[in-house]
Amino acid sequence: MRLPMRPLALCAGAPGKRPSSSVPTGVQSFVPHSSTIDADALDRLQDFVSRATRLFVITGAGISTESGIPDYRSEGVGLYARTDRRPMQYAEYVRSAKSRQRYWARNYLGWPQFSSHQPNSGHLALRHWEEQGKIHWLVTQNVDALHSKAGHHRLTELHGCAHRVLCLGCGAVSPRADLQKRFTALNPDWGIQSGCVAPDGDVFIEDEQALHFRVPSCKDCGGILKPQVTFFGDTVDRRTVQFVHGRLVEADAVLVAGSSLQVYSGYRFLLAAAEQKTPVAILNIGPTRADHIAELSDPEKCDQMYESLSRINNNVNRERFPRTKDTSFTGVTVEECRMLLATGSMQQMDEQKKGLWKTLMERFSSKPEDVTPEKAPENK
Repeated sequence: MRLPMRPLALCAGAPGKRPSSSVPTGVQSFVPHSSTIDADALDRLQDFVSRATRLFVITGAGISTESGIPDYRSEGVGLYARTDRRPMQYAEYVRSAKSRQRYWARNYLGWPQFSSHQPNSGHLALRHWEEQGKIHWLVTQNVDALHSKAGHHRLTELHGCAHRVLCLGCGAVSPRADLQKRFTALNPDWGIQSGCVAPDGDVFIEDEQALHFRVPSCKDCGGILKPQVTFFGDTVDRRTVQFVHGRLVEADAVLVAGSSLQVYSGYRFLLAAAEQKTPVAILNIGPTRADHIAELSDPEKCDQMYESLSRINNNVNRERFPRTKDTSFTGVTVEECRMLLATGSMQQMDEQKKGLWKTLMERFSSKPEDVTPEKAPENK
């Protein structure tokens, strides 16, 4: 079923009153000021989501600010507003051992806090929509793993994940937590006072403070190690882009949550949605690059991402994924299938779980699902 072509944008213009934050006590808030979403706008967003049967969701840094992670561009609280520092460029990282040393020293200091962040109500609301069969696919531009922590399965991490490390030599992938142990072993007496927190897990220190920090190489080949994320100046893996375009073609509506879409890697999917005439809703604090696609001349105010998502969370159309027990297929209940699908990552599912996934999607999707977990590409 296709929604009527009535694109919707919910965003904030001038700073105003901000409702209470869900950022844990003691954690710096990086949520920009905004006004509360009005009842009419919330009703329209509710209607938009309820009518969708195969919702394609794109999330950005704005959805994670409520978890205590800063973004780059928010007025007053984003990285660009708080400091003149800029993120590491891919070319600089690859060509300069000194730049890698400085990067990893900052990342080493920031990792304990960055890795401890937890999903907020916005992540959990979207996870609930996925459980109800509402979300066809979710694409996040974030590298913080919070959607994975929330329990999402139908997920592509467009820019990779900071919780994984890639060897640029042999391509081996390893957990970032393991690398932290290697850093500690190589630098037992190294420790300094860190500065501002950055969006991608590192902190700011002076260049000379990193001069004696030791950086390990790949255990397998001695190659250069890099977070498995897309740095500024790098490109997203072509297979990943093609995969996401495939999921977008199958969708009947697009929701953007917490992204200004200034980076082309995410914006391209809004251009594709406009070309295929898929209706778009944008939920963001501040203007976005795709506001002209949403065709809204007078942007409305909205509160935090988590607030708006949570307020419509319990009212989404749940008919396609009933919670009642049903033993009419494969000899198991819907609840048992859900429990199996929630255990482990999709890439590690055994054949029984993959079969249950396919059965569920065939039963509760508007058409038989042709995307099985093993087809999801690894992000580079």
